[in-house]
Amino acid sequence: MSTPKPYALVTGASSGLGLEFAKQLAERGYNLLIVSNVEEIHEAASKLKSQFSNTKYQTEVISLVLDLGQQSSARELYEYAHAHDIEVEVLVNNAGVYHDRDILDDSEGFTSLIMNLHMYTPAMLCYLFGQDMRSRRKGYILNVCSVTSKMAAQRLGTYGSTKAFLSHFTRALHIELRQYGVHVTDVSPGAVDTGLYSIPPIFTKIGKCLGIIVSPQTLVRRALRALFWGWSKTTVPRIFWTFLCFIILLIPTCVLRLIRRLGWF
Repeated sequence: MSTPKPYALVTGASSGLGLEFAKQLAERGYNLLIVSNVEEIHEAASKLKSQFSNTKYQTEVISLVLDLGQQSSARELYEYAHAHDIEVEVLVNNAGVYHDRDILDDSEGFTSLIMNLHMYTPAMLCYLFGQDMRSRRKGYILNVCSVTSKMAAQRLGTYGSTKAFLSHFTRALHIELRQYGVHVTDVSPGAVDTGLYSIPPIFTKIGKCLGIIVSPQTLVRRALRALFWGWSKTTVPRIFWTFLCFIILLIPTCVLRLIRRLGWF
């Protein structure tokens, strides 16, 4: 009797990076459990099933609508997987929200949402599924962080800080679990062409030509390579954003205050 294919769990998989993660993991031979807070996740699952129906082994795709912005969500998702005999070998914590806004201009509800999405839920999913992986002595956890985790600057206060927590948490988990055969990787994207940013198409084209903005396919391919090779972290694209983060760290706070007063950012 053949061994059933293990599952890859991808959060925020109804579109964008999450959907691309699901596609490339299916190409690597994994069944899929994809999760989102919108009903479009079922349509995404249907398309994935159709796309991979003619592969050598039938790819199972299970979709689940779940609001991961609630503190009960991680436990609910973990219990769902166990109740349906889904053995998660790969966990991709991709769900999140992007914004650049003053901290005090956010609503209380949004502040709670972004903290849960970027910190509490992914940390608890790592905690719950990570214990199973450690027991099996095999598993892969990829946390989608951000280059902004290195940028303690205005308008990125909440977003960058929550991503900084996830980045630091991922590094610690990488060190703790490596000896048990579990790979944990932080992928920190810069700009990705997902339509997330409100910039004119011409600037997106220029950014892609310069290698500053990458496609979702490129980002996911590099992230999964880093994960399966056992890297602790990868920044995509590496050279430009690593250099930019270094420069930003050198800017004195007084200069940032001046930029603020001048209304430049």
